[in-house]
Amino acid sequence: MYLAKIKPFINKNLIKVLIGQRRVGKSMVLQILAHELKNSNPKANFIFIDKEEYQFDEIRSHKELNEFIVKHQKEEMNYLFIDEVQDIDGFERVLRSYYKKDNFDIYITGSNASLFSSELTTYLSGRQMVFQIGSLNFNEFCIFHKLDKTQKSLLKYIKFGGLPYLMHLPDNEKIRFEYLKNIFSTILLRDVVNRHKIRDPRFLTDLLKFIADNTGGLFSANRISKYLKSQNINKNVSIILNYLSYLEDAFFINSVKRTDIHGKAQFEVGEKYYFEDIGLRNAIIGFKMQDIEKIIENIVYLHLRNNGYEIFIGYSKGKEIDFIANKDNEKIYIQVCYLLESNDTINREFGNLLALKDNYPKYVISFDSFSAPNTYEGIKHFTLLDFLVSFV
Repeated sequence: MYLAKIKPFINKNLIKVLIGQRRVGKSMVLQILAHELKNSNPKANFIFIDKEEYQFDEIRSHKELNEFIVKHQKEEMNYLFIDEVQDIDGFERVLRSYYKKDNFDIYITGSNASLFSSELTTYLSGRQMVFQIGSLNFNEFCIFHKLDKTQKSLLKYIKFGGLPYLMHLPDNEKIRFEYLKNIFSTILLRDVVNRHKIRDPRFLTDLLKFIADNTGGLFSANRISKYLKSQNINKNVSIILNYLSYLEDAFFINSVKRTDIHGKAQFEVGEKYYFEDIGLRNAIIGFKMQDIEKIIENIVYLHLRNNGYEIFIGYSKGKEIDFIANKDNEKIYIQVCYLLESNDTINREFGNLLALKDNYPKYVISFDSFSAPNTYEGIKHFTLLDFLVSFV
């Protein structure tokens, strides 16, 4: 999937930027790209810098980066790969001078969103293509773990999420959650606490627990602040907003804004937060079946996002639409629930969509199989399993 997105820009005068949370597989995508390029151009020169490897620890600033490239470059085509480039101070200055050269093609990865939106935009004036790498989708999860696409496999995905390295661990809940907790601590320490010099990491953890417990819930920094005060934790709204932005920059959580369906205006306050990997969300507060609807909604969000949709929360005449998703100038509406077991639930989930009088496609997604036909008054119903397997 990622190769198909990146291939049109190979050997073009653009820096290819792969962004995403740590441990989602950015390095592996780089290796696959390098393999493809070696097959197509075996005489080319390849320069690799992996900032997570100790041998590259001395490359800490743009000066050392430039010295390393000068030392290893050749007259023929040079393919430059830099993994976790944000750990090199001033890297953008060097990239600005090399991307213009006809014999350089540059690929970089990073785990900090704001760094790439600010530094690269400032110094490279749009001379970059950014690709977000996510954790495994359900189809990839089944391939990695050699599982059939069944409800049982889906429950494993719902519980453990899509970090690729899980395939190397025993199918043991305790072991897998120990790994996920370790990754959670690593991301929090390296990409949030250390980078932003946070003095109160315990509060940061409390904030994440609140978000995990309210996944997909509509709230604001003011609401979070009031809740924390009820727990005898006093933090002002500006600090909460800063911490939320740090967590987003590290690709830990994603915010989704509300929009009025008819007026098309975005609301200034009130948004929802979803986790980049559902396994890490479960590692924070534990996996509980009573949270299944929140988890399903998070998984649907990720599936839409990774398939290229721009996503909003819909609001229409006092009724909420879980997702409005736009792609290629087309729009879809989606409602998500756990079980369609009662008439009240059916009327609510389908009724919110029936109240919308435009002709854009409308879907209801549930965990159960729903006894009625696949459509209900023209609205398509997906089981979560079918949606994850077939909807793109």
